[in-house]
Amino acid sequence: MSNTESPFHGLQIDDNPVLEVTPQEQTLQQNLDQYLQHFNALPADADELEKARLKLDIAECYLGLDQLKEAHDWARQTFDTFVKHDDWQHAVDACDIIYNSNQPDSLIALGNGIWLAVTFPIDPTVSVQLLHHIVDETPDDSDGAAVAAMLAHYLAETRSDEKTHQNLTFLTNQIIAQVAKRHRGIEDEKTIQTWIKMYELDDINSLLPKMAVILDAIVAEQWWYDRDEIRARLPVN
Repeated sequence: MSNTESPFHGLQIDDNPVLEVTPQEQTLQQNLDQYLQHFNALPADADELEKARLKLDIAECYLGLDQLKEAHDWARQTFDTFVKHDDWQHAVDACDIIYNSNQPDSLIALGNGIWLAVTFPIDPTVSVQLLHHIVDETPDDSDGAAVAAMLAHYLAETRSDEKTHQNLTFLTNQIIAQVAKRHRGIEDEKTIQTWIKMYELDDINSLLPKMAVILDAIVAEQWWYDRDEIRARLPVN
């Protein structure tokens, strides 16, 4: 016998908009089901990189569905494989998913991802996105936000192709203006340029060591790879 005094009495599921599934969620769930079916059908001797990339697709779907623990775990499984095979783009993509999964090692993933994104010429849109996370994570008066914003702009300027350059540099200029306003209350273009010069933010040889200090603080010695070994493999080290 139903309890007519219950606050849930008479609740119709169809009338509750919170429980409605959006078309985007439907698509993500369908993609997830297909990826999982594909993954489960892989032979035991399947290519290691192929498996890792499929796992990353699965992680991205879980993230879109707000299943954060699952997103983290699937993405984290892929990272070492991508590093092993010098697949730096997907390694950074994995770090981005781990960061957005909001788990205990999310900031560590951010630091690891940014080091790779700066070291290797991956998609500058992803590099800018990761550096913008530092801006969001740091206090308003932090110099770290200024360093991240200017490094993002540098990567957008030097690594963008003709198709993405205008939009990406517009975004990074907006980020710089945002940081200047909250850092020192600066809003006009002339004073922003003075601020940039004052903090040597336009000098890449000054920016990179400052970013290295920031990343060391974020990662706290929990690097997921040997940076010296990777540096030794670079054409110029």
